[in-house]
Amino acid sequence: MIHSMTGYAVASTETPRGTLSLELRSVNSRFLDLQFRVADELRSLEPALREMLTARLARGKVDCRLYFAAGVTRPGRQSLNSAALDELARLAAQAAQALPGAAALRVADVLRWPGVLSESPLDEEQTHATVEQLGRKALDELLEVRAREGARLAAIVAERVSEMRRRLSEVAPLVPQALAAYQEKLAQRLREAIGSADDERIRAELAVFSMKTDVDEELTRLATHIDEVERALAKGGTAGKRLDFLAQELNREANTLASKAATQKISDCALELKLLIEQMREQVQNIE
Repeated sequence: MIHSMTGYAVASTETPRGTLSLELRSVNSRFLDLQFRVADELRSLEPALREMLTARLARGKVDCRLYFAAGVTRPGRQSLNSAALDELARLAAQAAQALPGAAALRVADVLRWPGVLSESPLDEEQTHATVEQLGRKALDELLEVRAREGARLAAIVAERVSEMRRRLSEVAPLVPQALAAYQEKLAQRLREAIGSADDERIRAELAVFSMKTDVDEELTRLATHIDEVERALAKGGTAGKRLDFLAQELNREANTLASKAATQKISDCALELKLLIEQMREQVQNIE
């Protein structure tokens, strides 16, 4: 199965600390590029997440975000931070000396002071199990999204390949006729330019021309590369780099075909092939 490198997935669960969410965003990239945005208190879980993603993804720039959702966190069991309270008392005493008329701190003011209230530490074992479960769920969803889009990309590429094959079947019969007609026209011009009917020299010139305009090799290579594209699509897996290479080779052969075209019809066909190849290449850039 062909997979895209683009996808999005999110998994959430309720914990005593609030709603824990794991979000995965994936876009195309030449290699597997993992970026993590993890809350400080969850930083120790990053290696496990990295290992999980590396085991199931081959390519793509993946942004992984693990956090407690803002605005929906339930208050857990909190306690007073003695060190923060002592520091606040010291500062309050200094302020009272400097400003004798200032009102004393209220309890509400103290509780709102940064660092005074501290939540109970996370249960590392339980949190690790929860994040592992979230990771599997989000990763399964991401792979499903990438698979669905990959199927659409494969269908588009297959459509372009089918159109290329049709173009080749149209141009192949034109080549012998075009060469024969152009050779006859060239022979007539040579006779007029040479001023004689030196058949030996004319045959030599025509032989050189035939070598320069022979496109059988290009047509054969184009057909072979098209076969390889279809084979890669059928095999599936991580075919993106292989398909990108084949797109480059197809474009190279189409360029040569265009440069050797003996008639306008063959030239037009080569240009149409180049357009189809470029359309295919644009889609291939998103395939894993």
